[in-house]
Amino acid sequence: MHEIGAGVRRRAQGELEIQVLSALRGAAGPATAAWVRERLGGTLAYTTVMTTLTRLQAKSAVTRERAGRSFLWKAASDEAGLAAHRMRRVLDSEADREAVLVSFVSGLPARDEELLRALLQEGREI
Repeated sequence: MHEIGAGVRRRAQGELEIQVLSALRGAAGPATAAWVRERLGGTLAYTTVMTTLTRLQAKSAVTRERAGRSFLWKAASDEAGLAAHRMRRVLDSEADREAVLVSFVSGLPARDEELLRALLQEGREI
């Protein structure tokens, strides 16, 4: 007897969003959902890609513009913004945010910790 779904790898929470954002960052310009689907291997349902893009738009991670009867999608930020988005997703998935942040900061090299402190100080002055 075979187990249902045996051998099928389930994506981690947020992994598809990250893949979609990465695909859009690699596009020469705004792209269709069909283009994103193909870039991700063409195995996902078109509706899955559209749902993911719509969720990313609700999070302000992508923008869209009308193109005839469909939309063209574009990542709203650069690689640094995408990395920050991934970091926020990890942080959001944990129950004890303070513990995660303390662990993260305590594991930083001294130079990165100093940079973070300087950035936080600048943020207070704005």
